[in-house]
Amino acid sequence: MISTELNKKSAKKIAKLLIKKKLAACVSLKDINSIYEWEGKVVEVNEVEITIKSKLELKNDLIVFLRKMLSYDLPQIVYKKFKSEKNYMNWINKSCLK
Repeated sequence: MISTELNKKSAKKIAKLLIKKKLAACVSLKDINSIYEWEGKVVEVNEVEITIKSKLELKNDLIVFLRKMLSYDLPQIVYKKFKSEKNYMNWINKSCLK
């Protein structure tokens, strides 16, 4: 799952809570520059991309959590099913709830 947050401090807080609550096995943070149209204006912002490595079964829990935690009125929450090397997937399964 991928999302964005306005600043590094908030993104780190979200990442640590995701790990603590066992909603994710790993969370990667990356500084990005985004340009988009919002309310009729072209906006350019620096934000933090949050990449969450988790299980598909936790998708709904992650969406609820992110909607509560993210700063945006309309947060980016993008997810897709992925495949990975067996040992890595085993680690994810052991690290997350359910």
